Amino acid sequence: MTEKRRFSRIIYQVPALIEQNDLALEATIQDLSLHGLLLKVTKVTELDTSHPVGIRFSFIQSEQVIQLIASIVSINSHEVRLKIINIDINSISQLKRFIELNIGNNELLNRELEHLSDLGKQ
Repeated sequence: MTEKRRFSRIIYQVPALIEQNDLALEATIQDLSLHGLLLKVTKVTELDTSHPVGIRFSFIQSEQVIQLIASIVSINSHEVRLKIINIDINSISQLKRFIELNIGNNELLNRELEHLSDLGKQ
């Protein structure tokens, strides 16, 4: 099978908070990339798939909170797949650095960053 992913996914489990309107759900990140996240939650039925969600989490041993806005790609059982649609400069810098340290391939990371910037132009 041909791999269709354009972004390296890093398996990383850390608590996160999903916010949508007045709803706040605790979740656990299962993996993440420069483009999206996979989260495990206990109550997915309350999420409205037609509206974006806010996500907040911190990397272990970091005090900086990563904040982003994401659209819901799919919900299966207790998993929520998200596509990042907006992220502040400090958060993307932290995420980029985390992925850089975990993939260990600067050429691959630069290719992913170029693809990410191409998506923003569409």
